[in-house]
Amino acid sequence: MAFGLLVLVTAFLAAALPRAVDAYETEGLRREIGAAPPGATVLELTAPQPGLEIPRPAREEEMRPAALAAVHRAARASLPAPLRADPAESAYGVRTADGLSGKDTWLPRPDGVPPRFTLAAQSGVAAHAAVREGRLPATGGRITAETRELEAAVTAATARDLRLRVGSVIRLSDATGSTDLTVRVTGIIEPRDPLGAYWSVEPVLRTPGLTALPSNPPQYRWEAGLLLAPDAGPALLGTQSAPEKYWRLAPATAGLTAQDTPALLQRIASLEGGPELLEMREIAGGNAVLSTGLETVIDSHVATREVITRIVVVAAFGIGSVAAVVLAMAGGLVAARRTDELALLRSRGGSLRGIGGRLLAETAVIALPASGAGLLLALVAVGEARALPAVYGASAVALLACLTLPVRAVVQHRRPRAHGDRDDLAHARPGRRRTVAELTLLVIAVASVVTLRRRGISGAGDLLVSAAPVLVALIAALVLIRLYPLPLRWAARPAARLRGAIGFLSLARAGRSSVTGTLPLLALLIALTTAAFGGSVLSGVTEARDRAALLAVGADARVATPGDVMPLPAEAERAARKVAGVRDTTAVRVEWSAELARGESGGTAQRKPLTLIGVEPESYTRLARQLGFEAFPADALKSTGGVFDAVASPGLAGRLGTAPRRISSPAGEVTVRIAAVRPQTPAAPRSEFLLVDRKALKHADPTTLLATGEGMDASALRAALDAGPGQEIEVSLRSEERAALTGSPLQSGAERIYAVAVAAGAAYALFALLLSLLRSAPERAALLARLRTMGLTTRQSRQLLGLEALPQALLAAGGGILVAWATIQLLAPGVDLARLALSAASGLTPAGGVSLRTDVWTLALPAAGVIALTGAVALGQAWWAGRRGSITELRAGDSR
Repeated sequence: MAFGLLVLVTAFLAAALPRAVDAYETEGLRREIGAAPPGATVLELTAPQPGLEIPRPAREEEMRPAALAAVHRAARASLPAPLRADPAESAYGVRTADGLSGKDTWLPRPDGVPPRFTLAAQSGVAAHAAVREGRLPATGGRITAETRELEAAVTAATARDLRLRVGSVIRLSDATGSTDLTVRVTGIIEPRDPLGAYWSVEPVLRTPGLTALPSNPPQYRWEAGLLLAPDAGPALLGTQSAPEKYWRLAPATAGLTAQDTPALLQRIASLEGGPELLEMREIAGGNAVLSTGLETVIDSHVATREVITRIVVVAAFGIGSVAAVVLAMAGGLVAARRTDELALLRSRGGSLRGIGGRLLAETAVIALPASGAGLLLALVAVGEARALPAVYGASAVALLACLTLPVRAVVQHRRPRAHGDRDDLAHARPGRRRTVAELTLLVIAVASVVTLRRRGISGAGDLLVSAAPVLVALIAALVLIRLYPLPLRWAARPAARLRGAIGFLSLARAGRSSVTGTLPLLALLIALTTAAFGGSVLSGVTEARDRAALLAVGADARVATPGDVMPLPAEAERAARKVAGVRDTTAVRVEWSAELARGESGGTAQRKPLTLIGVEPESYTRLARQLGFEAFPADALKSTGGVFDAVASPGLAGRLGTAPRRISSPAGEVTVRIAAVRPQTPAAPRSEFLLVDRKALKHADPTTLLATGEGMDASALRAALDAGPGQEIEVSLRSEERAALTGSPLQSGAERIYAVAVAAGAAYALFALLLSLLRSAPERAALLARLRTMGLTTRQSRQLLGLEALPQALLAAGGGILVAWATIQLLAPGVDLARLALSAASGLTPAGGVSLRTDVWTLALPAAGVIALTGAVALGQAWWAGRRGSITELRAGDSR
């Protein structure tokens, strides 16, 4: 039952891992496409107006909804798999590429420039908008290129900014001024999904905006959209606005999987300039062009996915290796228990093939159903992923579980044996082949570590580099198993002179442990190293996100007016202190546009704007110390003879030097001398800065409030600092910024895998130890029985077993901690966790990357569990042996 449970759990992990990777990669692809701006993902097929060589009626027919809809259906059907269009967000129609100018003087004209309107006869307006006033536009008759009066609808935002209402008449003209078009507003609409692809591909149809003209000084004009009736497209042929037909196909993400990314990139390239584009031109016209930014979004996803996959492979190698070793140990335990039975069969003529086949059948009866159950559990637990990799993983576990016992038995019983030979470390002498094999592994491990440190984890297929932690643990196990008996033998010599026999017996037996102890020690070291490596990855990610959130906000909470321009209310700091969760506050004055005063010497580079920060020295240095910034003494900002000492960033200190400088800013002029240099400061943690005492500024009203504490509420802070009508207060919380860094499915999925790796590594370590103790349990029980006949007490029995197991437990625990720590230190320079910790969308790229961070808990807890379990098993066995009695253990003919 225990063997079956082990195989079931291992098969479940082997099958669930590839499915979990598939699941979070698929979710990440869909989230990446869905969260990208629709203008960057929509496939837009455009075609110019029909040529003038075509008769006018035919040209008009091509601009009508029936012809456009036919092309839309054909284009959707012709999209090569796995590309699929979302019909709800796709649209088609006719639009003006150049736009028409409004001639009416009542239209808003900043800088005297008339607004420009984009006219679009787009399909599906009724389904994507709600009518707030009036009605949707319609055509009273058949629209032709000669039509000069049209109806249109505008969004509520357009009506507000352009001063439009139902019934407004807009006179339009093209760039030549030779065409007049009159548009009457019949309705004001509200988009149902303003951020959807229907409204966001051409946002001017939804929201007007000011556009700067190429002039000096710059002039601005309004850009807005007018939505015509869907069958009003032919009227645009009579204007000089370069009308064009368009078909916008929004990609459907529901059916996409992570395995579709190569095909997606290939199909998009073909649509933009390959055979698929020729097919689209057969549908939409010989001059049709298809454009999209979808490949850029997919490329970004693939780059992040590859980086994260390389890190996940390291965890997979660790867990896979320790699982294989533990399965081998389980087979070895069964083989050891059946040694006498198999030796008897072999001595009586049993063939190796017959014995191996019998053991294979006996093992398969347990291993195959257990592996199948683990596979089924993985298929149920992790949905929407490929089944074949899971089948491969579970099959590998089943094969290893079935072959371990027969292979061990066949190798052990190649020749018939009359009695059992000694197999302890004191008797064994490593041969030349073993020495050569160990040296070869040492060379491979060193090469793997050096390669990883020099160029990092360069590719998911670079398996040797990914196996570096396992190789380090393997070499450490081989070294420790060679050195382990020596100190125990040295300690046993003085122990032999003591009056009691317990110390000598325990040390002598521990020094003569079985040569098969290499396998348990290897399993323990790999498991402990895997758990510690996973913990260091999670610790490094957590620390990087905490630091990034702190650098983005500057404190646990930051309260300021937009752009730090306007002063905060007079009672702001006192009101903030009363908010629940606020522990400490400091108010500062931030001037982002300060510069050297006129008359100061220096070139253009020294005249660049700088950030001047006025602070209250005592409270500010206290806050910097609480947040973990490199603090400075409050008297570093003192004044001497009208010159104020200042603290500057390294770059700014290099520009200004140590001589007194006059700094000019909206807060007034101040003469400063740089007295200290600090790399970062809470008020401006990501820019060059100059800190001075706020009293040195003429206008010292604070513009920013920094607060520390836990559990703060942004809405409560905003309410407490209500600045009155017309003034906005911006509140940024470090906790919210921290939460925004963990939204990517790729990141969260990889973190879950590493969390499972930590738990599985610790569990396998304890299970390996338990198997090792169970293997030697019969021998220890027989030893206790013999010694009890010689007068050994129950208390002495517990002491003997505990002291005998203690050296091995300390070796495993101490060696595991040492090897895990050394592995982290060796591999840290080659493992960059930046993309795992911070998504590309966040725009945060820490200098020097994000490296591994040693996590004390994942180092110490599994090792402590090894020692605790060893002691518990030893005490339990001593108690159980005392209850059974010596007669039960000492039977005639028992070789133990």
